[in-house]
Amino acid sequence: MKSLLRLKPYLRTYRTTLLWGVLTVVFSNLFTVIQPRLIGNAIDTLKVGLETQQIDSSGLLLYAGMIVGLSLVAGIFTFLTRQTIIVVSRHIEFDLRNDFLMHLQKLPLSYFQNTPTGDLMAHATNDISAVRNVLGPGIMYPMDTLMTFTMTLTMMFWSNWELTLLALIPLPLVSFAVYRLGKLIHEKFEGRQEQFSKLTMRAQENLSGIRIVKAYVREAYEIVRFRDLSWDYLKRNLVLAKIQSLMWPLMFLLVGCSLVITVYVGGVKVINGEITIGTLTAFFGYLILLIWPMIAFGWVTNLVQQGAASMGRLVKILDTKPEIRDTKGTDASIRAIHGAIEFRNVSFTHKNGSISTLKSINLEIPKGSTVAVVGYTGSGKSTLVNLIPRLYDVTDGELLIDGIDIKKIPLDVLRSNIGYVQQETFLFSDSLLENISYGVDNGTEEHVRESAEISQIARDISDFPKRYHTMIGERGITLSGGQKQRTSIARAVMRNPKILILDDALSAVDTYTEEEILKRLRTVMQNRTSIIISHRISTVKDADMIVVLDNGTIVERGTHDELVAKGGIYADLYEKQLLEEELEQL
Repeated sequence: MKSLLRLKPYLRTYRTTLLWGVLTVVFSNLFTVIQPRLIGNAIDTLKVGLETQQIDSSGLLLYAGMIVGLSLVAGIFTFLTRQTIIVVSRHIEFDLRNDFLMHLQKLPLSYFQNTPTGDLMAHATNDISAVRNVLGPGIMYPMDTLMTFTMTLTMMFWSNWELTLLALIPLPLVSFAVYRLGKLIHEKFEGRQEQFSKLTMRAQENLSGIRIVKAYVREAYEIVRFRDLSWDYLKRNLVLAKIQSLMWPLMFLLVGCSLVITVYVGGVKVINGEITIGTLTAFFGYLILLIWPMIAFGWVTNLVQQGAASMGRLVKILDTKPEIRDTKGTDASIRAIHGAIEFRNVSFTHKNGSISTLKSINLEIPKGSTVAVVGYTGSGKSTLVNLIPRLYDVTDGELLIDGIDIKKIPLDVLRSNIGYVQQETFLFSDSLLENISYGVDNGTEEHVRESAEISQIARDISDFPKRYHTMIGERGITLSGGQKQRTSIARAVMRNPKILILDDALSAVDTYTEEEILKRLRTVMQNRTSIIISHRISTVKDADMIVVLDNGTIVERGTHDELVAKGGIYADLYEKQLLEEELEQL
């Protein structure tokens, strides 16, 4: 339940609207509670008229008109209640969903490597919807119940306090039942939501990896796995439903007990002349008004317990502090970077890792120069460049840009000046135009075309039916691997960054296209710092400096000719590639 306290800032934002909602609840109940008393008075008037054989029809019509009028006014205020409190709950849901996504985007890359996407999707959909129910019905109905109880009991005590006390005997049982069942609902709902996360994660992985599933003919296997998870989710839902199903019958039973007591005791009092038949009728009316609050009490308890469980799950994520963020040491006066990079005795170890991925890296990259990084698979090349935009933070040592510790540079400034084409290409389910201009706010189609020309994707796009407005599938599934890489290069170039990083960005293109791209990139890279990672020697041989990594350590550095002459790892890679080219020609 403590987790729901985290919603106070959201409620505070809409406090004025909520106050109007409270007032509409008060007036709605005020005009409703008066009606049973009017019905009782009408019956007493009718009884007197029957006894005296002088029925005042105009008086009865007046009572009828007043009851209809009060019902109409109460209905209007009930409508306004929903238009305030329920609408506010939708706005808070909107705010909470946006804040949740904003927080996720601040979390480091390592968080998403250890948290399934499907789990996060379940939080963003099911859990936030459950919280919204607490903010809408969970606020409206408790207030409505409190007002109804207060006003109804006041009228009941005013009518006959002895009969009221007897009719309220079952109420302590309601509180006890709600307390016991509420704890069970919270526990079972939390378990159900966790299972829903697993189910969502499995579905998301199946859809994302549909090509692998089909290629390996694992449809039947995946169906069985999904069915098992779904069956477990069904069982958890049924357990929860059984507990919830006890609430309403129990409420009706306890209300029924109150009615039985009222019929017997009230009937005796009417026979003894202690109260009138109209007063007893009004009393029944008040008990009927109490039926919904008692039922709503149980229903709202369900909603609150479910919402508390869901909010607890959300709070675990919202309380996760981003490890990589601007701090008090960040220099907000830094508005731009120029591109000089220096690694000073830098080491890096992944979280929960025991072996350092990078060890004592010392490397200076002057502004405007082109540096290539090569090495065997797993040598730490991608990790090295991931440190520059602070996708990871160094474990030991210092990483400087323009002579300033990278942690002092605001994250937005740092990353907005870096164009990064990663090893795993990702494109959005949007047009090519939107994908290429993704990294800039006001990109024109002319700039998109210029970037596409540099990355050699323009010719392919001209063959598409709608050219730059062609929609591509999820993750760019309608494009080939080479087309996706060239689109990503165009996206990075369009940013006009001070630092350009290409992490094996030309692996899926042929050598001729690679040469054409590099030829155009040389013009682009003249005034910016460029770092190229590649397994192809042809890609890196013209770099100002080539760095060779092995087992997380720089073992060689120099130009292409210098490294070939050394006869080390670089020369070995070069000779193997020359041999492969000769074999291909044969």
